[in-house]
Amino acid sequence: MGSEVSRSGFPLVQVATVEDLDPPPALSTKPTEPISYALMNAYERDYSHLTVVSEDTRALLGYLNIPRLKEMLKNGTVRETDHVEKAMQKFQRSGKVYKVITMDTPLEELEAFFNEGVRGSGSQDFAVVTDGNRRFVLGVATKGDLEEFVKRRPA
Repeated sequence: MGSEVSRSGFPLVQVATVEDLDPPPALSTKPTEPISYALMNAYERDYSHLTVVSEDTRALLGYLNIPRLKEMLKNGTVRETDHVEKAMQKFQRSGKVYKVITMDTPLEELEAFFNEGVRGSGSQDFAVVTDGNRRFVLGVATKGDLEEFVKRRPA
């Protein structure tokens, strides 16, 4: 197993799962919160993505990509006093297939998701980690988290 590698050069990890990455708990914001509040929370925890959840049902509505948000602020597309909903990227509820990523998802599947997306939709920067029923957001795993895990793992 030590010499086998995946298509992108990562050593094959057959038993390691997302749980082994020890992803930090998801930090969620609400669509009506000011962008400044969401940015402050992201900076305090050094997060690159925040999930956006419904105020009423806590359902996952979308996410904030912090590097993209910084560009939007710089370009004047949004202001820090605007609500998060003006800058968030919304999840499409119908007609779109999502990959369920749980703590039990093998890292090889997570790597494939980062590289190819769902059904060849393109590379992804992060994955929302949920319970198996997709009712609770447990964390966010990034491509960087996976790369760091591979670097730390003994060969």
